[in-house]
Amino acid sequence: MKYGLPQKFNDIYNKAAENAYFCPGRVNLIGEHIDYNGGLVMPCAITFGTYLLTAPNNEGVFRFRSLNFNDKPDIPLQPNYQKDGDSWFNYPLGVIDHFLNDGHQLQGLNMLFYGDIPIGSGLSSSASIEVVTAFALNDIFNTGYSLLDLVKISKSVENNFIGVNCGIMDQFAVAFGEKNKAIVLNCDTLEYEAVKSNLGNYILAIINTNKPRKLVESKYNERVQECQAALKMIKEELDINYLCDIDAFTFKQYKHLITNETIRKRAKHVIEENDRVKLAADALANNNLFEFGRLIYTSHDSLRDLYEVSGIELDTIVEYAKTNPGVAGARMTGAGFGGCAIALVKQDEFDNFSLELSTYYTSKIGYAPSIYDSMIGDGVGTCNEYLITGDQL
Repeated sequence: MKYGLPQKFNDIYNKAAENAYFCPGRVNLIGEHIDYNGGLVMPCAITFGTYLLTAPNNEGVFRFRSLNFNDKPDIPLQPNYQKDGDSWFNYPLGVIDHFLNDGHQLQGLNMLFYGDIPIGSGLSSSASIEVVTAFALNDIFNTGYSLLDLVKISKSVENNFIGVNCGIMDQFAVAFGEKNKAIVLNCDTLEYEAVKSNLGNYILAIINTNKPRKLVESKYNERVQECQAALKMIKEELDINYLCDIDAFTFKQYKHLITNETIRKRAKHVIEENDRVKLAADALANNNLFEFGRLIYTSHDSLRDLYEVSGIELDTIVEYAKTNPGVAGARMTGAGFGGCAIALVKQDEFDNFSLELSTYYTSKIGYAPSIYDSMIGDGVGTCNEYLITGDQL
């Protein structure tokens, strides 16, 4: 298995792992800051993610180990738990707490986590950890949850145990992702469509600004509150549940109800971005990468100017991309405030793109970005076959 994880598990616990799981991270191709506004998003699973190896123990203890972090807590089984500072193990602990509160009988478990998602990059490492933990517990203890149940549990953990007011997109994307397909998800109804994503001779470049940001400490929750304020003002005359219940044409007719200019800008982005997702889905379905690229450039401009969640690092990446003829489009992805950008880059020009972007970025920012090429991959699942074969992924 990748990184020799079965052997590392054996070294740590002096016994073999019995189960292995993988859950990817995600990028959102377009539809940013829409998930908590009841609209459409277009994420896809990527080939980076979180591995979890497990084996039961008879001591009634949850043992959390990670190759990414130094914390090594052994936490006895008890009726419920509370968040413990900002440590990484709060994510799986919150999932365990949810299962216990639902009345499920759990037993002691030795766990080893490893993630190759850059932490704090905006590629949903937290959702990946939550969903892989929920999937594993559901499998090991036969709790009978559906995949959608696991998505909802993971979102609840993020909201109520961790304290981040995220929507459901991240957890949904890493659970329901399909290879070479983007997901068009209605964040209100949870109806979704898998759209075939034929990128032709282009690949998906993921560019990490290497400026980590922590959602709890960022202005993410502030944006959620601003959208709630905009919705409240519009509801004085319109019977809607979410900002995304109206389109850009309707917004123009009622935007006067939003008396605060900043809040009006936030709502304008959300509503126009929701419309862009529909256009982007059509463009991808018709293999029109030029139009798709134009839309994601426009998305970034809106996130920069109206929603104000970008920053010099992300803007520098997109600024360079617009000068490179081998790039069809680029934008920040994720919550913003650092993290990652994505770009559609011609495959045979990726190396040159990486070199030139790194030079340009370093000259303006003072340090280099990290640049990856990724495929669109599958969602959460088991990978027990690698415990048997020992194959390197």
